[in-house]
Amino acid sequence: MKLDKLIIFCDGGAANNPGPAAAGVVFYNSNGKKLLQISKYLSLQTNNHAEYQAVILALKTAQLKFDPEVIEFYLDSQLVVEQLSGNYKVKNQGLKPLHLEVKKLQLNFPLVFYHHITREKINSQIV
Repeated sequence: MKLDKLIIFCDGGAANNPGPAAAGVVFYNSNGKKLLQISKYLSLQTNNHAEYQAVILALKTAQLKFDPEVIEFYLDSQLVVEQLSGNYKVKNQGLKPLHLEVKKLQLNFPLVFYHHITREKINSQIV
């Protein structure tokens, strides 16, 4: 499906950090129409790992199902947003491979942007 813009709200979280984790992703077109909602159990992970896994799940799904010119991500993890935007270094050795995977997946799309929003806003979009 060819799209001018794909808007993605995604979130990942772990109970007890680390603990059982999951990722949720919702895809919208530029008019705000919900296109797809997916979730995935991730086994035992940290919150930050789960956040990155949500972005990876979103990019892999976008590659299979959509053909967007622009992807706008909205996440409640300021750390992940700032790392993927290039404003923060990735110091955690466990996050480096996930960061690299996201960067490789991004190459399949012309433009990808990341925005930080509050947990309340992300939950209202994903639930």
